[in-house]
Parts: sequence; structure tokens; C-alpha cells
Amino acid sequence: MQVYLVGGAVRDELLGLPVHERDYVVVGAHPEDLLAKGFVPVGNDFPVFLHPQTHEEYALARTERKSGSGYTGFSCYAAPDVTLEDDLLRRDLTINAIAKDEHGEFYDPYNGIRDLTHRVLRHVSPAFSEDPLRVLRVARFAARFKQFDFHIAEETLRLMQQVVASGEISHLTAERVWLETRKALATENPEVYFQVLHEVGALDIILSATTRSKELQLPMLKKHALAQDSTPETLLWERFVLVAFDLRKEFTPPPNVAEALKVPKLYAKAARETEKLVIQLSNQELTAADILAIYHRNDAFRRPEQFERVLRCTNVILANTARAEALDVQILQVALPELQQISVHDILAAGYQHREITEQLDKKRLHHIASLFHA
Repeated sequence: MQVYLVGGAVRDELLGLPVHERDYVVVGAHPEDLLAKGFVPVGNDFPVFLHPQTHEEYALARTERKSGSGYTGFSCYAAPDVTLEDDLLRRDLTINAIAKDEHGEFYDPYNGIRDLTHRVLRHVSPAFSEDPLRVLRVARFAARFKQFDFHIAEETLRLMQQVVASGEISHLTAERVWLETRKALATENPEVYFQVLHEVGALDIILSATTRSKELQLPMLKKHALAQDSTPETLLWERFVLVAFDLRKEFTPPPNVAEALKVPKLYAKAARETEKLVIQLSNQELTAADILAIYHRNDAFRRPEQFERVLRCTNVILANTARAEALDVQILQVALPELQQISVHDILAAGYQHREITEQLDKKRLHHIASLFHA
């Protein structure tokens, strides 16, 4: 039985990047061999085990054969006669098909180290075309490694286009597409992911819409300044809102990006409210009553952190426009914390009850917002 470190851990080590997860492939073993050593089985479709101490994944070397549609339509064969080269051959890109043994020696039958050196994303074999999910994965890797000047090999781009033309992309579930998209949004250059999918024709299928232009423009997503002080989750939330805004302008009819990708409800609401707020701020000057209504519409008094994300995205979209520095827009941005300091104690002391409390509280809020216009 031989054990090799494989995949992203080897690739990232060779690139000098931090390694966060380690996956291993086991050659020349039966499932019983690992069970006898205390490994815990977790794989449903093929033999994958967790190490009893480290809980890292160990998978028996396997081959795959296309047996149906989509990314799940495969039958797997795992047995002691499957070689390391056989297992690496089924992987998507050459840079992910490198292995390292326990002595630190690298095994690179498909020239992945060469492609790492030349910054090329290249498919391992023609079997790449059997799995439509790989189109999205390559787009995601292009986004992740854009900062290192990686590019997709021409022959791989052509193969991706062939996968799209075959109709296989339509077999991907929206949930699986969102998982890849979510990972792409966390990269340094998330716009590259969408541009690659557009280039190979996949984005039209995913969004059920048609692009207006040959080159996909994503100006709001490229404005990364908003992300510098964001938590990882806020970063994803805001970047999705911005790309949804961009994509609705690039496709006809304007797609419901949130529905197409089956994003979490809070993401969808943030995208919807941001677009609504941008349109409102672009087309009218706000009154004190308008500002209060916007806060209520976004449930800002109970969930200020969610409205803050909507407002941050709105600011990015309105940046460098005439409305960006308008007084009413500035008041919208600063008034909420002040309104949250208004106490209901005086209202209760005056004997107001039930709905009257909210009415009186809103009167105080409205008065304070109006005073800001004359401050």
C-alpha cells in the first residue's frame, strides 16, 4: 500500500502558497486495509476515508467512466490494480494532477509542474469534456490564479466550448453552480470567473438570457475598495450584489441572477433592495419621509448590519456620480445610528400604547431626519 499527497495541496506548495487542506490517494489497497488501521469510511459513491487522528481524507485510487448526464453521471472503479497514473489521469487540470510521496518525491506524469512554471491551466485528457462542472472549475481557477498571470490553454478553451455546445451545462444543478460561484467570488479577481464563462458560452445558459455584447463588462464588481475592510462573509454578500447588478445590465432580458443561482435568501434580498435603492436615488431627491420609508423597507432598525451592506454596495454603484455627494444621500448614510438612539421611555411615560408607540417613535425619527436637512 502506497500513500501520496495529491491535488491542491501539492499545487499550492509548489506555488509557495499556504496549504489549508490535504487530500491523499492510496494505491494498492482494499477498503478493508484502511478499516483495519482505524480509518473511518465517509464516501458514498467511491471509497473515501478519514484518518483516525488527523481526519484528513484518504481515497482509494480509482478510475471513472461516463455513464450518464451531468457531473454525477459517472461509474467509478477502485481496486488495488489502479495505478497512481490512472488516478491522476481522471483529474481536471495538469496542475492538479501532481502527487508527492512520503519521502517528498514528486510524481508528475502529465507535466503539471511544467504548466505551473509557465502559468498555464491545461486539461489532463479528453475525458475533461465528460464533466460539465469542470468548465466552472477552470473558470474559478482562472479567477483565483489571475494574480499570478495564469491563462487558460487555447485547446482547453476549445474543449470548454465543446462541452457548452453539447448541452451538458444544462444538467448542472443551480445549487452546484452557486457553490462554484461562491468560491469564485472569494478570489482576488472574481470578475474573471464570469468573463471566462461568458467567453465559452456557459453564462447565457446558466442565466437563461443572452449577452448584449461580445465582451462582458463588470465595472461594479471590479471596484474592490469596498472589500478591503469586509469580513469574508460580508465580502461574498457584497460581491454577489454587485455582480448581480452588473449582469442585469449585460443580458437581455435582465436575468434574475439570484433565482438562477439559487443563492441564500438574504443575498437575494440584498441584491433586490440595492437595485431598488440605486434607482430611487438616481431618479429623485429624497425627503425625510422617503429616508424613513427606506429604513423601514430594509428593516434597518432591527437588522442594521444587513442594511449597511446594501448601503455599501449602493455607494459603490453611485460613486463618481452627481448624486454620490448629494445632501439627502449623505443623510441617508449617517442618520440611522442617530435614530437608533431615540428612546421610547418618554413615549411610554406619556401613556401611548400598542401601535401608538410606533407612530410616536416614527414622528420623533422623522423630526430628527428633517432637522438634518437644516443643520
